[in-house]
Amino acid sequence: MEQSLIIYNTLTRRKERFVPLHAPHVGMYVCGPTVYGDAHLGHARPAITFDLLFRYLTHLGYKVRYVRNITDVGHLEHDADDGEDKIAKKARLEQVEPMEVVQYYTIRYHHAMEALNVLPPSIEPHASGHIIEQIELVKKILENGYAYESQGSVYFDVEKYNKDHKYGILSGRNITDMLNTSRALDGQEEKHNPIDFALWKRAQPEHIMRWPSPWSDGFPGWHCECTAMGKKYLGEHFDIHGGGMDLIFPHHECEIAQAVASQGDEMVRYWMHNNMITINGQKMGKSLGNFITLQQFFTGDHPLLERSYSAMTIRFFILQAHYRSTVDFSNDALLAAEKGLSRLMEAYNHLRKIRPANQSTADVHGLREKCYDAMNDDLNSPIVISHLFDAARIINSVKDGKETLTQEDIYELQNVFQLFLFDILGMKDEASAEGDSYEAFSKAVDLLLSIRQQAKANKDWATSDKIRNELTAMGFEIKDTKDGAEWRLI
Repeated sequence: MEQSLIIYNTLTRRKERFVPLHAPHVGMYVCGPTVYGDAHLGHARPAITFDLLFRYLTHLGYKVRYVRNITDVGHLEHDADDGEDKIAKKARLEQVEPMEVVQYYTIRYHHAMEALNVLPPSIEPHASGHIIEQIELVKKILENGYAYESQGSVYFDVEKYNKDHKYGILSGRNITDMLNTSRALDGQEEKHNPIDFALWKRAQPEHIMRWPSPWSDGFPGWHCECTAMGKKYLGEHFDIHGGGMDLIFPHHECEIAQAVASQGDEMVRYWMHNNMITINGQKMGKSLGNFITLQQFFTGDHPLLERSYSAMTIRFFILQAHYRSTVDFSNDALLAAEKGLSRLMEAYNHLRKIRPANQSTADVHGLREKCYDAMNDDLNSPIVISHLFDAARIINSVKDGKETLTQEDIYELQNVFQLFLFDILGMKDEASAEGDSYEAFSKAVDLLLSIRQQAKANKDWATSDKIRNELTAMGFEIKDTKDGAEWRLI
């Protein structure tokens, strides 16, 4: 079945049919984390959003080269061109090498992503490993007349660029308004205009992370890395660039300007941005005291958390909302997500135990197409989930003897769950997190219940009651049915 994916392009501000530049190959670049602290809920959303896109494009038959960078140099405090590199600051405070900070938090980030079942990208380049490429990018922008050197630093000339092209096409900002509202910041006298941004910064004597360049010993500006690495691994023109909505300005706006200034035209065809996660209506931030890391969610060790939440609960919570909508965190919302996911997993597991009938009284036809339609409509994961809940209601109705399904329809439901819940939405049955061992565990419980059923048939009530009581004490809920017994872990 040929699918036509429609995605919202932030650049054009409309939904567009996705047509790769070099089908069946797709180039996708997503801004990854700055690794100077543990990943938090805000990191989880873009990771899960673009994992969903990666999974779906792959399912549609595209050969996706997915690049997600690691920012380990040049991300300055206060989102300005002055200040201290965040990783260098962490290294100075902890009296370790900057790359120790990078390595430690990169490993922890990978562990968090693995727990969330986020697939690894095709390439995960580090900014510090591509200094040469960033220097070459700066040279080209200087050569084309859109940058200037000042006291060993190099700045992008936004006003000059705007005369030839248009600065602000992604964010919709007007350069005149920016010039009128910008104020000069301390330590930035070397700029021609306050809105100019750093392509290369001369390092102060105390600055740890520095590299030689034609202009000074220093380090690249934050915005350079994605343009340079995107060009290196995906070429001068590629399909998709993604990230959080907070990156639209200035980061992605500056990326567009750098690309045009260095090569004459834009690199990216489709810009995609996920919205923010808020807590009680406020953006998450350390200064507000509402900053919760993923590890704290997994352990429950935070004052705002009533309890711990599993990685799949976090993933399901995020996918229950469309990626372009705001999601507000609350314990109630996470508990609801946990219960909803549990209902879907239980329904899927019930499918294995349903006895097929000669004919179906429940209609499952069209379910697969409805899920595809939702995915093709700008990755509408909440609608996909709603269709899966419809399927779960049918399964529960059949389990309760109110409706019937043929073997063909049972297979279809199993395939739809496998494809959309597991393969595309990326959910895992956490009860079976240990893989094949769970299957053995499940069969052992079923064997005990079959022995209990035989004991009941032989009127051996002592054995029957003992098996039930022991399983209940271990945390199982046993429910007798006309066909035997069902169980679940409480």
